[in-house]
Amino acid sequence: MARAALRPNPTLLLSTAMFFNGCRKNRVDTTSCIAYIGGMEKIIEHDDYQRIEKALVYLESHREERPTLEDVARHVGLSPHHFQRIFSRWVGISPKRFLQFLTIEHARRCLAETRSVLDATFESGLSSPGRLHDLMVAVDAVTPGEFKSGGMGLTIRFGRHQSPFGTCLIGATDRGVCWLSFSDETLETAADEIMGHFHHAELLEDEAGTGRWRDRIFDRTTTGDDAALPVLLSGTNFQLKVWEALLRVPSGGLCSYSDLATAMGRSSATRAVASAVASNHIAFLIPCHRVIRSMGGFGQYRWGAARKQAIVGGEQAKRLEAIG
Repeated sequence: MARAALRPNPTLLLSTAMFFNGCRKNRVDTTSCIAYIGGMEKIIEHDDYQRIEKALVYLESHREERPTLEDVARHVGLSPHHFQRIFSRWVGISPKRFLQFLTIEHARRCLAETRSVLDATFESGLSSPGRLHDLMVAVDAVTPGEFKSGGMGLTIRFGRHQSPFGTCLIGATDRGVCWLSFSDETLETAADEIMGHFHHAELLEDEAGTGRWRDRIFDRTTTGDDAALPVLLSGTNFQLKVWEALLRVPSGGLCSYSDLATAMGRSSATRAVASAVASNHIAFLIPCHRVIRSMGGFGQYRWGAARKQAIVGGEQAKRLEAIG
């Protein structure tokens, strides 16, 4: 995952205990109880992210004023203590530590470190599935005919879900995840976005089916699934090469558009690489969020600049936890 494991929420733990006692007393199916609690955890996680995104937007727009923790907490309508608790529960570290990961100085250090990693992976010619934090991603691609026809013959099941980074829309075929975006739009509006790319595919709403993909992507510690997660890419040959190259950028690492172009042996195609990165329609799994400006600025993101900072900061926290 792109974040540290969530810390126990005392209120949720107490509510869970009371709920299970009620289940046993009234002979309610325990499986239903577990599903209910899992849903409650996702709602709490989503609500935490909404506050954190609001805080990140505020910090970015008031960067010159150097707001304090008290200022940020007041802006999101919480006490400093409660805000710190929510932040630590969501990402596992304090707001102060998290924000250090988002400074230009830290970003520049990451650029330098990742540049050598990228060079090494391309020189070695690694062709194994990309490793995304602890998750193995097995890449497949639609055929040229399927791409040219706009996905004719493909059946895409889709659904909206809560994630650590807000509401997401997942689309999947029997060959793997082909769409992952973040949006608070209605399901119908979000589905239109999928149709804009796969305009001749058959779309079927299947929240239960895509919910299993959601758990494999964001909750691997609870699913215990170590198998490679299949991803189905759909793009031009050049876009496919760029998206596959993104999988070589390690979790917790950052690279610039020019770094990525150079590592691919296309140093004169920086602008085309940037365009391909921006066209990625499988967020998080194809980590376009790890590409930033060469001077250390985070730049824009298809699904919101604050969300990009949240994902990058979450990966940095996970990396920090891994190295102890």
